[in-house]
Amino acid sequence: MESAEIRRRWLRFFEERGHTVVPSASLIADDPTLLLVPAGMVPFKPYFLGEVKPPFPRATSVQKCIRTPDIEEVGKTTRHGTFFQMCGNFSFGDYFKEGAIKLAWELLTSSVADGGYGLDPERLWITVYKDDDEAERIWRDVVGVPAERIQRLGMKDNYWSMGVPGPCGPCSEINYDRGPEFGEEGGPAVNDERYVEIWNLVFMQYERGAGEGKEDFPILGELPSKNIDTGLGLERLAMILQDVRNMYEIDTSRVVIDKATELTGVAYGAGARSDVSLRVVSDHVRASVMMIGDGVTPGNEGRGYVLRRIMRRAIRNMRLLGATGPVVGELVDVVITTMGRQYPELETDRKRIETVALAEEAAFLKTLKAGTNILDTAVTEAKSAGSAVLAGDKAFLLHDTWGFPIDLTLEMASEQGLAVDEDGFRRLMKEQRERAKADAKAKKTGHADLSAYRELADTAGSSDFTGYTLQENEATVLGLLVDGVPSPAATEGDEVEVVLDRTPFYAEGGGQLADQGRIRLDSGAVVEVRDVQQPVPGVSVHKGVVQVGEVTVGSSAYAAIDTRRRRAIARAHSATHLTHQALRDALGPTAAQAGSENSPGRFRFDFGSPSAVPGTVLTDVEQKINEVLARELDVHAEVMSMDEARKQGAIAEFGEKYGERVRVVTIGDFSKELCGGTHVHNTAQLGLVKLLGESSIGSGVRRIEALVGVDAYNFLAKEHTVVAQLTELLKGRPEELPDRISGMLSKLKEAEKEIERFRAEKVLQAAAGLVDSAKDVHGVAFVAAQVPDGTGADDLRKLVLDVRGRIQGGRPAVVALFTVAGGRPLTVIATNDAARDRGLKAGDLVRTAAKTLGGGGGGKPDIAQGGGQNPDAVDTAIAAVERLVAETA
Repeated sequence: MESAEIRRRWLRFFEERGHTVVPSASLIADDPTLLLVPAGMVPFKPYFLGEVKPPFPRATSVQKCIRTPDIEEVGKTTRHGTFFQMCGNFSFGDYFKEGAIKLAWELLTSSVADGGYGLDPERLWITVYKDDDEAERIWRDVVGVPAERIQRLGMKDNYWSMGVPGPCGPCSEINYDRGPEFGEEGGPAVNDERYVEIWNLVFMQYERGAGEGKEDFPILGELPSKNIDTGLGLERLAMILQDVRNMYEIDTSRVVIDKATELTGVAYGAGARSDVSLRVVSDHVRASVMMIGDGVTPGNEGRGYVLRRIMRRAIRNMRLLGATGPVVGELVDVVITTMGRQYPELETDRKRIETVALAEEAAFLKTLKAGTNILDTAVTEAKSAGSAVLAGDKAFLLHDTWGFPIDLTLEMASEQGLAVDEDGFRRLMKEQRERAKADAKAKKTGHADLSAYRELADTAGSSDFTGYTLQENEATVLGLLVDGVPSPAATEGDEVEVVLDRTPFYAEGGGQLADQGRIRLDSGAVVEVRDVQQPVPGVSVHKGVVQVGEVTVGSSAYAAIDTRRRRAIARAHSATHLTHQALRDALGPTAAQAGSENSPGRFRFDFGSPSAVPGTVLTDVEQKINEVLARELDVHAEVMSMDEARKQGAIAEFGEKYGERVRVVTIGDFSKELCGGTHVHNTAQLGLVKLLGESSIGSGVRRIEALVGVDAYNFLAKEHTVVAQLTELLKGRPEELPDRISGMLSKLKEAEKEIERFRAEKVLQAAAGLVDSAKDVHGVAFVAAQVPDGTGADDLRKLVLDVRGRIQGGRPAVVALFTVAGGRPLTVIATNDAARDRGLKAGDLVRTAAKTLGGGGGGKPDIAQGGGQNPDAVDTAIAAVERLVAETA
């Protein structure tokens, strides 16, 4: 059955049953909280929230949707896709659970000749919320689904809400069993790859309060009007009805794969990697066409960036498959022709869609060429420096400036023998997203205010930084922003951004945190400065709060930094230079700086290294640093040309931007680096440097964290106190402590093993007593008991098998033992051959027990395991198992 026919049948079925057919809304969400429509119910959200009275009691739609959180998984799994169609039926205070369930079952299982989808009822499994007895009863007693194909799951899987206070409720999912070739049996609770969810029925009957996540929120009560929201994935149903293995092989996607194969000469099925690329192309081109059709254009922000990203991923994958020229035109043509049967507007708007898509491809191909040159240069620089890793900031530059998807950078770098610092790249991407979401008061950019800063720079000139030589100076207020908005004045309590003509305040940069302090005006007003940034080059923005009086533009001021904080940061920054050089001396030039942060009394230093730095090496580095401090080397800075700095051997941070004139900081004969930060005058001012340790922060990048000066002394003083206490407790010298503690830990581990052996033996010793407790249930030896809490699953399983083996005489036997571990009940049930001959299967018995315990389970006919969430229901579960044994035997 073709996708267009699936869509047609859906709409006709529900229209014939009193539903108003609502056309798909645009992918551009009419909701300020969403970039794109991610679910079929989004257009109906105002009705469910009670913001608007619904104009109909029943509705149905096939809604276009886009989801991108799992974009990296596209092509790798059977279920991840960016574009999909969600078939939905909705009830606003009309029918509820029984009506929704009966409609769903009728449509799925009715014959094709009668307008249904003709699915085999025996292959449909149902999940319901763990406490939803009503839904289970309807499925079992009204629809007739066998109890063994109905499973109860918790809130994470079978409870719905919008993530905010408002309507919520349990849901019930219909899953299709694709057969043994897709994995183990046991239902959707066990294997969601074999048992694919195709339809979710949401029963909105409660109101929820505030809370985090999918499970941590209170239920405030029932809604006055109960609603229904269901969603069936059209592509998933097409996968089943067309008997293909994944969503990429259905009719509307496979044609794109076939066209990509024709254009590249790479056959689908020829190899795992090429198959992934072909599936990515199919999914992404289809999504791109639908987004462009709804008015999205490629860009660098918001939904435009989403479109640009998926288009460029598609183009990149075509090139990996061997395409050398433009290909988008032919791929887009296939999608419009195929999807146009469901969405005629695509044909109507064909020319515009093709124009937008072709323009983006042309731009990316040009970018690809230029970006490739940039990448080649970065690779050459990395190799020249002896590094095997392309820094994350280079990958970010390629992405941010040239539009390179990270996986393209990974691929191209790998071809030249380099890894990429993916963690560093993703960290920068995360920072960029956080900046993009921030308002005018955002620390790093205030990008809503950039025009105001640029105007200040143009009219008043840049701010002169005097902080290398001065800690306070007179100044004039050139500009003022209050709550992110330009203003001529600010009063007490206002959060402000002040721009001065000259300032001793260091603006955060080069890994060094900003200065803090105060700005005093002649009028008596005082601004407490908490942060300083440069949103545009040359303009230092002092961010803080007006403590007293009124601040006005044009006023004379006196700016003074917190000298204690500045000195502590300066010590940390100078210590960073010493650490960098000492690491390069120990590990070689590959230990190049990859980032740093210098804060009062402490610093962190990131550097390239393919593996962890041995503790002995780290100790040598720390010793060398402190020996340099004792040499009392002078620290001085001078400005020179970049060429001169290179000739002098100054180290430049990889990826940092430098002008023609650079500032070089020299520490005696030990270190020489390009740096714009503030430093001590002599290494003796650092006092002490203590390296706390090193760790990995990404592929090929390590991080050292350290303390300086008084902070380092305080740390060592605390360590000395701890060592003294341990020495007293263990009655030994400090140098003996490692061996003594190691010996104690070894003895403790042996004791724990012995306790475990003793506990296991004790559990198994209970077997004889349990056999004696067997009840005769219609001729079946029935052993059921709760063993001591804390018994592990393995031990419980061993005990069950031991008890079963002790029941002699060929009697039918069922052994059902329960325990509570970690606050959750656990059960293992076993049957012998004679019991199974009488129809007693462990899996059936476990499902009955687990249902009572509020969970699920499964297994083989001879032994099965389950669990739940209600430890107080163990006795009830035992009784339920005994009843089933009696009924079956």
